[in-house]
Amino acid sequence: MTKIGILSDTHGELLPQILRFLEPCQQIWHAGDLGGLPLLDRLSAFRPTRAVYGNIDDYLTRLSTREKLVFECEGFKVAMTHIGGYPGHYAPGILPWLQNEKPDIFVSGHSHILKVMPDRKLGIMHFNPGAAGNKGFHSHITALRLDLDRKQLSNLEVFDLDRAALNKNAGFPA
Repeated sequence: MTKIGILSDTHGELLPQILRFLEPCQQIWHAGDLGGLPLLDRLSAFRPTRAVYGNIDDYLTRLSTREKLVFECEGFKVAMTHIGGYPGHYAPGILPWLQNEKPDIFVSGHSHILKVMPDRKLGIMHFNPGAAGNKGFHSHITALRLDLDRKQLSNLEVFDLDRAALNKNAGFPA
């Protein structure tokens, strides 16, 4: 069994609350908009990390990561990219890629909206962890955690932190 932490859109910031949530995880998957190599280095020092770059990532981050990533974990074939859309509303070029790769799990980010849903037509489970950073238009900071065990997915957990409350307590305008 492998416990996976999934996040996206950190935009260079990793809150201590997110790290506590990821503590039990053996692997981290980051679906882009890391916000720079220092954040990737910090995550990689914390746990083995697989990451793709996002649209805000600089050229150094792009040199160290890929736009699309396909890998295996616990019998699952995983496809990950930053701008991917979701079942029924995939971003341009994503549907043919998914049809060609035939993953079991598809992870994307970009929207800053937490979304977990199956694509019944393709037989894929889609995960968008929302936004784990404190920059952007989202009202909640979110991330995912789940267990993979020999082609079984279980124990899906959501980290959800209200940004207005966080920023008010930190003395920042909401």
